[in-house]
Amino acid sequence: MATTATPARERKELRVVPESVPLPMARLRYRNIHGHRRAFRIAGNGPAILLIHGIGDSSETWAPIIPGLAQHYRVIVPDLLGHGRSDKPRADYSIGGYANGMRDLLSVLGIDRATLVGHSLGGGIAMQFAYQYPERTERIVLVSTGGVSRQVTPLLRAASLPGTELLMAAIRLPTVRWQITAAVKLLQVTGTRLGRDAPELLRVLDALPDVDSRTAFTRTLRAVVDWRGQLGTLLDRCYLTEGMPTMLVWGEKDPILPVMHAGLAHVAMPGSRLELFPDTGHFPFHTEPQRFLKILCDFIESTERPTSPPRSGARCCATGR
Repeated sequence: MATTATPARERKELRVVPESVPLPMARLRYRNIHGHRRAFRIAGNGPAILLIHGIGDSSETWAPIIPGLAQHYRVIVPDLLGHGRSDKPRADYSIGGYANGMRDLLSVLGIDRATLVGHSLGGGIAMQFAYQYPERTERIVLVSTGGVSRQVTPLLRAASLPGTELLMAAIRLPTVRWQITAAVKLLQVTGTRLGRDAPELLRVLDALPDVDSRTAFTRTLRAVVDWRGQLGTLLDRCYLTEGMPTMLVWGEKDPILPVMHAGLAHVAMPGSRLELFPDTGHFPFHTEPQRFLKILCDFIESTERPTSPPRSGARCCATGR
């Protein structure tokens, strides 16, 4: 599938931090919002960029690009509720609930508008945020995003079934862990698509050390996936992004959410830009962080934020036009 892009207007030379320059990631901070402790990182000055991680992950996943972005932008990187160091209450883990949480965090930090960059589940949250709060959205960047079509890896469909919490607890047992590690190495040797991202999936499992973490994970997963696939799609509202600068980034070898979804979303989002990473799986910003950073900076510098909320209004929603 060929990539397409909106015309770029060079305003200033892009400055990407070389790989040889070690820069520390922003430290973790905390705020209480609606009675729950929210963990987040914030670094840099300039236009705001909100980085939203995927299911089971945390703000640490963005470590390869945070220092480079913080050279030119104000970067806000939350641990979603139920993830990382944020609280894990019995709460609303729906896409809409998370979008509201992002709005509340930005409000607490005194940030009116931001460019949203969402990975996997975070992409679905970014799309929902732009739908609910277009006046607070400058651009959206969707990285291997969920919420495009029903199709999703059988691993997540199986994980949505009853008893998943017990299985995840068993995986942490030494003997079981050794067997899984051996299976991961076999997948990598055989060159399967799942083998590309198997170490990343194990990293996510390792980030669920206790009952509260695993319960929050399954509640979040079951809000968006069941045994048949993803529960909903935002394609019916994609036309609302017309006028909103939008970029899609996808790994061509993604085993979690197939690259076909990138084409579907690109067609459904008028004027969107599509960037494909060959020989890359579900985490392109891990596999090629410098290329990802350059593409992201170029997109921000070559696009203007919308002067008015795109495609808003009851008549537009009612007609779907």
